[in-house]
Amino acid sequence: MQQLPLGVRLADRAVFESFLPAGNAEALAHARRIGAGEAGLTWLCGPPSAGKTHLLQAICAAAGRSRRVGFVPLGELGALGVGVLEGLPQLNCLCIDDLEAVVGRPDWERALFSVLREVGEGGGALVMAARAPPALLEWALADLGSRCAAGAILQLHALDEGEQQQALQLRARLRGLELPEETSRWLQRRLPRDMRRLCGLLDTLDEAALAAQRRLTVPFIREVLGREGRRD
Repeated sequence: MQQLPLGVRLADRAVFESFLPAGNAEALAHARRIGAGEAGLTWLCGPPSAGKTHLLQAICAAAGRSRRVGFVPLGELGALGVGVLEGLPQLNCLCIDDLEAVVGRPDWERALFSVLREVGEGGGALVMAARAPPALLEWALADLGSRCAAGAILQLHALDEGEQQQALQLRARLRGLELPEETSRWLQRRLPRDMRRLCGLLDTLDEAALAAQRRLTVPFIREVLGREGRRD
């Protein structure tokens, strides 16, 4: 897989197989088509932790097997200036996250407009993500907002409590872990119901369970959280 030299790595587990469709089956199917080679402009929107970044990185992971891809999280890289966009139109599949971080800034929007036009002319795929759809953002360049609104717009929905449990159990199975239902419920009661936080904790528990050769029981998780300086 070819990625941009921006110091940004894709999460190893951010793949299509670890994404629970739930109410986002249409978005997942569309993302799979992009990963398989479909071109054009797509806009993903939805609340925090709805899975936007996961799908963007999964697209890159799939497309990167045969194409030149790039993942640009503007929430992290926006402070570096518009120079981070240089060379992006040369890619076959480009995923740009956190658009709300730069929308409304003329210099960024001019650069993004150029990227959008060149990727389109080159027959590539451009996937952009933000919390809101294009029509609800305050663009400095109206034409850029119109171009984004003309693409495929997919709204992601946050998982409810039961779906969060299913998502955690799915990711645990892919790691070869057994996550009992009572354990996942305990995690939800004790921690913020934020999938990004919960999945990050699952990574920590995975490493701890492997090192200690322990199952993911509530007492073991209490022990790990205590070591991490967390409070129940």
